[in-house]
Amino acid sequence: MSEQHGGQSSLERRAAAPSPDPWSPESPEILKLLERAEITSCALLPWGSNYTFLATLDGGAAGPGQAVYKPRRGEAPLYDFPGGTLYLREVASYLVCQLLGWGFVPPTVVRREGPHGVGSLQLFVPSVEGANYFTFRDQRVAELQRIAAFDCLANNADRKGGHCLLGEDGRVWGIDHGLTFHQAPKLRTVIWEFQGTPIPQVLLSDMGQLLERLERKGELAGDLAELLSPGELQALCQRLEQLLEARRYPAPGPWRSVPWPRI
Repeated sequence: MSEQHGGQSSLERRAAAPSPDPWSPESPEILKLLERAEITSCALLPWGSNYTFLATLDGGAAGPGQAVYKPRRGEAPLYDFPGGTLYLREVASYLVCQLLGWGFVPPTVVRREGPHGVGSLQLFVPSVEGANYFTFRDQRVAELQRIAAFDCLANNADRKGGHCLLGEDGRVWGIDHGLTFHQAPKLRTVIWEFQGTPIPQVLLSDMGQLLERLERKGELAGDLAELLSPGELQALCQRLEQLLEARRYPAPGPWRSVPWPRI
């Protein structure tokens, strides 16, 4: 006898349920779409020190989608980060965030072929206009604690207020992770209200599991090794160890610890 609920079998309910949006962040096809869908247009976005484009993609049966395209050749030279690596750090940030189970970085891939060459391609997440870290920090504490912990382990050198978005889906998203995973301490962020306070145990547990997987040097380490240098991977493990030992959010360093501009 089939399972019944409200006069309808579970099989019938699944068949009647609407299909998930193929361009949703949770879609199992989203990474393939970002990697393979044809880019039909690119519009230059008018902010930032690097060339950034809003790309429209033709997903065929999945319909059109939008993504943020950051080509390697559009990266401005920096004195402290190796040239042509910022797009790889964007992808590494997504991968690490997913492995932690925190899921606040939109799906991001290395796009091998694009109108301006290889670069990162990140799903565009519609957000509430005018909303940023400074407008919702008192209402979204748990989500910002997660982002703050990520920034500590990823050594994020550029967490501006506008890099925290309130999506139209009601979730808090974090974007712009090109200045991450440097070997030298560079944490620069507007999120300092948690300094000295305990890191929530659930986040520590996630970080501990990530460290164990990295120390086993399995497939995960291999994936990150394609995006980061050996020294950067080693520094990531060291930061995880330090955070797990301290169990508290760090205080600002002796360097300039707030990005400019702050938004």
